[in-house]
Amino acid sequence: MQRFTLPRDLYHGKGALEALKSFEGKKAIICVGGGSMKRFGFLDKAEAYLKEAGMEVKLFEGIEPDPSVETVMKGAAAMTEFEPDWIVAIGGGSPIDAAKAMWIKYEYPDITFEDMCKVFGIPKLRKKAHFCAISSTSGTATEVTAFSIITDYEKGIKYPIADFEITPDVAIVDPELAETMPQKLVAHTGMDAMTHAIEAYVSTANSDFTDPLALHAIEMIQHDLIDSYNGDMAKRDAMHNAQCLAGMAFSNALLGIVHSMAHKTGAAFADYGAHIIHGAANAMYLPKVIAFNAKDETAKERYGVIADFMKLGGETLDEKVELLIKYLRGMNDDLNIPHSIKNYGADSYPTEQGFVPEEVFLERLPEIAANAILDACTGSNPRQPSQEEMEKLLKCCYYDTEVDF
Repeated sequence: MQRFTLPRDLYHGKGALEALKSFEGKKAIICVGGGSMKRFGFLDKAEAYLKEAGMEVKLFEGIEPDPSVETVMKGAAAMTEFEPDWIVAIGGGSPIDAAKAMWIKYEYPDITFEDMCKVFGIPKLRKKAHFCAISSTSGTATEVTAFSIITDYEKGIKYPIADFEITPDVAIVDPELAETMPQKLVAHTGMDAMTHAIEAYVSTANSDFTDPLALHAIEMIQHDLIDSYNGDMAKRDAMHNAQCLAGMAFSNALLGIVHSMAHKTGAAFADYGAHIIHGAANAMYLPKVIAFNAKDETAKERYGVIADFMKLGGETLDEKVELLIKYLRGMNDDLNIPHSIKNYGADSYPTEQGFVPEEVFLERLPEIAANAILDACTGSNPRQPSQEEMEKLLKCCYYDTEVDF
């Protein structure tokens, strides 16, 4: 038996933020990140709408990118003190992911972070609060998913929390918020969304309910991402919908090892002064993983369907897979995303010598590979890698070499 779960209500289109006026409750806490939502006036609007709905409102501000376990615990403590019946998270993936984890801890004060990370093992929520997610970036789609990514900085590992319990009750997908994204963020979040859609389509948990969402998202991203990156606001608005469709697909069909590798390399070299930004990591690893997975016949056929859907040409399945890989690499070039970890600069742009030294990468490789295999996203990948294969694959991602195994 499979399950398909989405938010009960999704408000979309320009001005959708106004839906907050119709919420019923006594107290709402708004969880928000660094300041762009405040700077562009969206935080004030959200607060005003909730007050108009008759609620007392508290802000929990300053959630960092790649939120930490510590931030989650602080936010949960603020919720315990304030006792909201609505948790409203506004911003990119980080504040929404953090708020989801805070929500679990608020409802179950004794739960440990380790318990939260047990895949599909979270107890029933909504005894104290309902959850609304308002996304400002066009990538993570956390506003419609059963996932949250929290970083344990002591271990240098990003942990996915996965459970349908944390699928928001309400999602607000208002393109006006996405129009404020800086260009680099458009690139990274856009390729994150493309990875979501492609991995969902070839996942072993795909279904008739997720396939149309994944394929339509791929088609839209192919059509709209590069122009959105270059400043076309109509395409930016369309991308906000496309990434949400991709999220609906992967929340129910799950993902694959592109994400496992991105989760486990993201913070692995933080002591060298930078993170490998999640969307950029996905963009770099996706072509390599397609080549690896295409050795599985069913996956190869599915990549062929994607290539046909994108009208890439090719006679044989092998040609179609090759053209798909070539197309995605071309997108990375257009979006100024490197092809390998070796050429990934601390600023995320392509450079001759990236911030991760070769000897450090090779020294940490066995542990990163082992962690990637254990990641929650590996189970639904169409081809299960051994430790040796995962190490070889990560090396291909470091050096940008051919995947021939």
